Amino acid sequence: MVKFIESELVLLKKEIDEMWNLVYSQLDRAGEAVLTFDKELAQQVLVRERRVNAFELKIDSDVEDIIALYNPVAIDLRFVLAMLKINSNLERLGDFAEGIARFVLNCNEPALDADLLRHLRLEEMMEQVLSMLELAKKALQEESLEIATSVFAKDNLLDEINAEATTILADYITNHSDAVLSSLNLVSVFRKLERSGDHINNIAEEIVFFIDAKVLKHSGHTEE
Repeated sequence: MVKFIESELVLLKKEIDEMWNLVYSQLDRAGEAVLTFDKELAQQVLVRERRVNAFELKIDSDVEDIIALYNPVAIDLRFVLAMLKINSNLERLGDFAEGIARFVLNCNEPALDADLLRHLRLEEMMEQVLSMLELAKKALQEESLEIATSVFAKDNLLDEINAEATTILADYITNHSDAVLSSLNLVSVFRKLERSGDHINNIAEEIVFFIDAKVLKHSGHTEE
């Protein structure tokens, strides 16, 4: 029985890794689509979202099978439960990538003001989200508490940029009345990126729970 459950857990971790890579790619493509206003790239994100959803359902089903067939306990149970919750958070990140891509597709502007984007620090925010996601993945691969907990501090930059974005866009609208709609919709992109940081924090919390049996939810690391 032990050998069987070990092989199932290895397969589950491999599936989570594949899901992680897919979601990372989706966020990366969605970010690039906004910065370059590439509608074809944005459309690719929408098409690939179906793969994210299918992956989530497959992993959920596999977790249910492992629990039903092998009745895992102790660290094995913690691992399975952590993977279940990480899977859910990754799917939400995929949703955010889709929403960002839809902003590009639905915007009628030929391009966004490059100076405005620099002032908003949009590219910096996107890079920070990807960095957090990459760091959390490394924490799981290396089963490192230190790396997992280092994710939390990186979320502060996302909160800072998001908080400044509304004021910057409000000032921009005052002087660019023709860009009111696109500017208002752009606020939602920043909100999705800020929420992405929250969900990556959730993932880091699950990694800590798996490694050290500590429950960090509602401990003050994230704001829901």
